[in-house]
Amino acid sequence: MSGTILENLSGKKLSILVSCLLFLQFLCFLLGGLIAPVPSSVQTILATICKDVPGSHNDTSIWLYSRGEERCQSLEHLDIENHDLKMANQIVFVFQMPLPREGRQLDYSRWQQNLIGVLQADIAYDKNILLKPHSTMTIDARLAYRNKGDPDHDWKYLASSLERRDLDCMADNVTDEYLYNCNAIPLFELGSLHHDYYLLNVRLPVDSDLKMNLDIGHIQDLQLSVIYQNGGFTKVWVSLKTIFLPFIIIIMAWFWQRVHLLQRKPALLEYMLLALGCALTFLNLPLEYLTLIFDMPFMLLLSDIRQGVFYACLLSFWLVFAGEHMLIQETGEKSSLKTYWKHLGAVAVGCVSLFLFDMCERGVQLRNPFYSIWVSKIGSGFALGFIILAGISAGLYFLFLCYMVWRVFCNINLKRTSLPSMSSARRLHYEGIIYRFQFLMLATLLCAALTVIGFIIGQVSEGRWKWDENIDLEFTSAFFTGVYGMWNIYIFALIVLYAPSHKKWPVNETTEHIISEEIEFSNLPSDSNPSEISSLTQFARKAALD
Repeated sequence: MSGTILENLSGKKLSILVSCLLFLQFLCFLLGGLIAPVPSSVQTILATICKDVPGSHNDTSIWLYSRGEERCQSLEHLDIENHDLKMANQIVFVFQMPLPREGRQLDYSRWQQNLIGVLQADIAYDKNILLKPHSTMTIDARLAYRNKGDPDHDWKYLASSLERRDLDCMADNVTDEYLYNCNAIPLFELGSLHHDYYLLNVRLPVDSDLKMNLDIGHIQDLQLSVIYQNGGFTKVWVSLKTIFLPFIIIIMAWFWQRVHLLQRKPALLEYMLLALGCALTFLNLPLEYLTLIFDMPFMLLLSDIRQGVFYACLLSFWLVFAGEHMLIQETGEKSSLKTYWKHLGAVAVGCVSLFLFDMCERGVQLRNPFYSIWVSKIGSGFALGFIILAGISAGLYFLFLCYMVWRVFCNINLKRTSLPSMSSARRLHYEGIIYRFQFLMLATLLCAALTVIGFIIGQVSEGRWKWDENIDLEFTSAFFTGVYGMWNIYIFALIVLYAPSHKKWPVNETTEHIISEEIEFSNLPSDSNPSEISSLTQFARKAALD
């Protein structure tokens, strides 16, 4: 029996391979820490308060903008409650993005990938008006764009919507110049930044019959925080994908070719390795290059789906990987996914839940970028609860994986007692295999831990702008590039080390050694489960019989 490369590779070659992979892992961390900027940036824009132009509300060719020729008629800070309804409905809050810097007009880059807008209302205190702690703000929002070379007035319609947002305000130190502490309001999310400039016109319609915006107090100002992915980080991220993609494809083809040279059908673990490699290849595809040419508003949703497929395959592989080395199935039966239906079922339910949640948010945003599941108390509580539940589930999964790895280590230690009865050369060989396998299992736990941490940080960083909690998270690009590089390096190492080896062991072992090994394997403790024999032990028995 030939075994795997992990079992038969010489110590010198294995040391060189591991050293090279660790060096590449170190480079991935350095790449994010020294070259890549922070993953995302925030720019806060104060609204320009303009007087509305008759007919502009329903005319997609008429827009109010604050910079350039024929800019809107700017007004002083206004209090809509001090005017009649007609005057209040003639006020438009204008946001032109991005802001200029040092007198130079900036523009968005397609490398920045996406844009999220969060609204903050500055509501002034008035002793004559009692502001309700919980009220509803009706927002009439319209979004437009233009590109370089277009005239200042040539804004093109992108999206519009009449949205209702919950507004919660608190007053601590009440004075005449006090501004209420109000919650942030998620307003829009664009899945692509295909254009150079964007314009947002916001109206707060006041209607006594429909009871719109009658109890929101004195709107002194509106501020818009726009969050976007840094173009420099995207370039580093896509470069990693471009570099890793061909190596993973080549090693997968090499692995599958060696498997098919054997006179047997591929084992379950080999199928799982192939599936994991395919999922990683799908994740590595640098589709971000296409966004430089085409407008792909579905890119955020597609990225989430690709990452979800990879997570599902990776989590499933770890369960099967640990289970196969415990031989959970009955001895003598061929492994199949049916053996792990309970474990894999839990992973499938979690991944499907994440997919449905994502479709409820970003799937709807493909049609209406102003839609958000965070807009209501119920939706916000559901979304926040879902993120917390996902984090708890990830933690429980890691603990269960640690338990399975501990069981594997117990089985290995149990079978280690049979080594003294073997010949010196064979005993040293199997001891080396055990040490290598233990090192690989510890590397698996480290990879799982960093993956769970990365998943939780990703969920929290995505939602913290929307649930309006003062959470100060500090994480660097080095962590993201390091974890991404770790996935590729770890899976590359697994495919190489678990590829079938062509090395053959000599068949000059004496019958006495074979009999003694069989006696040791049969003299297990009475309370041990005969099905819990590690695959390494089975390999030892078969190798002795070759």
